[in-house]
Amino acid sequence: MIENVVVKVFDQELEVPKGTTLLEISKSFKEQYQYPILLASVNGVYHELNDRIEEDSYILFFDLTSRVGSRAHIAGLTFLLLKAVKDLYGQEETIFVEHSIDKGIYIETSFHLDKDKVEQLQKQMQRLVDKNLSIKRMNVERLDAIRYFEKVNHFSKAKILRYNTNTYITLYRIENVYDYFYHLMPVETGLLKDFHLTYIHEKGLVLQFPTIYDVNAMQKYQHHPLLFQVFEEARNFGKTLKIETVADLNEFVSTGKIRELIRIDETFQNNRLIEIAKTIYQKRDQLKVILLAGPSSSGKTTTTRKLCMYLRSLGLEPKMLSMDDYFLDRKDTPHLPNGDYDFDSFKALDLSLLDEQVERLFKGETVTIPTFNFFTGNKEFKDTMQLGENDILLIEGIHALNDQLLARIPRSAKYKIYLSALTELKMDHHNRFSTTDNRLLRRMVRDNRTRGYSIEHTLAVWPNVRKGEEENIFPFQDEADIVFNTELIYELGVLKTYAEPLLYSVKEDSPYYEEVKRLLNLLHLILPISSEDIPDDSILREFVGGSYFNAK
Repeated sequence: MIENVVVKVFDQELEVPKGTTLLEISKSFKEQYQYPILLASVNGVYHELNDRIEEDSYILFFDLTSRVGSRAHIAGLTFLLLKAVKDLYGQEETIFVEHSIDKGIYIETSFHLDKDKVEQLQKQMQRLVDKNLSIKRMNVERLDAIRYFEKVNHFSKAKILRYNTNTYITLYRIENVYDYFYHLMPVETGLLKDFHLTYIHEKGLVLQFPTIYDVNAMQKYQHHPLLFQVFEEARNFGKTLKIETVADLNEFVSTGKIRELIRIDETFQNNRLIEIAKTIYQKRDQLKVILLAGPSSSGKTTTTRKLCMYLRSLGLEPKMLSMDDYFLDRKDTPHLPNGDYDFDSFKALDLSLLDEQVERLFKGETVTIPTFNFFTGNKEFKDTMQLGENDILLIEGIHALNDQLLARIPRSAKYKIYLSALTELKMDHHNRFSTTDNRLLRRMVRDNRTRGYSIEHTLAVWPNVRKGEEENIFPFQDEADIVFNTELIYELGVLKTYAEPLLYSVKEDSPYYEEVKRLLNLLHLILPISSEDIPDDSILREFVGGSYFNAK
């Protein structure tokens, strides 16, 4: 007699035979999802759809409109593209996953591309989707996996697996192609219907897909030349130092070369900021205001203060305004649909006051500038400001690149700087460490150190932070005159030493435990780096403490 178990999905209870797969159960609910169901949560724990139900359970299903589903979708598409490359161009050819760009992932190939080849790859991926091939999960001995990846010339995977101490690891297989991923995977290629390839140049393409911020349709690819260039500069810098993956960074740590790397990396970043200061100085007769914006935990505070220091060394006297001080009083602040205050909205700013005061400053008048009191929810007017002959105004805030800001000032009189930690360091050549995860780790460490916030608090607010960035920052990044990358190639090793203990504080019954596990799995393979050799003016000090600028 077959034993049954009861599963609850949404508000519906089903009785199914013990051992039924999640994939079989999901078929009863596929009409309730916009896209194919990719993963499930069983009693709060994420599972791939081939897993079986052995007891009464509460199940949630996820398609690509969820964060966990989106990660699985991207990992599955990456594997699908790799399989298509090997089918068309041979087992010796491969792909190199580089970074996110315009709702997609920029990927380079080991062979020369043209538009026809990209179209062929698109068609082959679609054929693999139509075949609905199994994506099989396999537990293999780690040393066997290392030997396999060395045999097929995937040396980046072989190297990083040497830092994994588990006896067995999980590989995935589509027919004759094996790979290693850091996220749960879809179980069939037929679930990966939504993608598009765009040709960029003879070595690169963009893999696009719907995102959780734009789920209705994929938009036509929009190239971002400044952002693309900065990513390329970071990649070339890494290649010069022979650091392209986490395993390469680990070698610097294990061979005692990390102190020199820190100095080289900090010098390289400082030199790029000095060049920005020189550009501003050369245009000083034309420019009236410098505008700086970037997403959360980009290092805006340190970057702005260092830029001021470099400008002073050239003979200019920078004066700073923070857009956070120009919030509307709390009673006038717009609300989100759930009733919370929408501090990220452009309409949360007192734009008329900012416009008026900036105009008066440029006329040489003295103005009493506000300081926003976040406890009372009101502006307080105490400090005064006046611009002298060699003074230059800097304004920092998330809306600084919005062309509606200071609209009466000619565009030629503005110099706009976009800041972000554009992470080029990869786990291996098929798995990137995302810029978003880098910034999240920065924010976790800083929130805990400066405000006493728990990891769970940071994770709770992060989705709204990201939504605000997608709406108010990223759409305006092409307005920038220059992009400044605040990422440091060595920083993940330092962030690990601070973030890992905090992550381990989260209990198994926390709603954020699965996200914590994901981050711990990434950090597990990174060797720790001490912060003692980090200069006190480093951007990283803004997050781990000991910043020269915070002591001022």
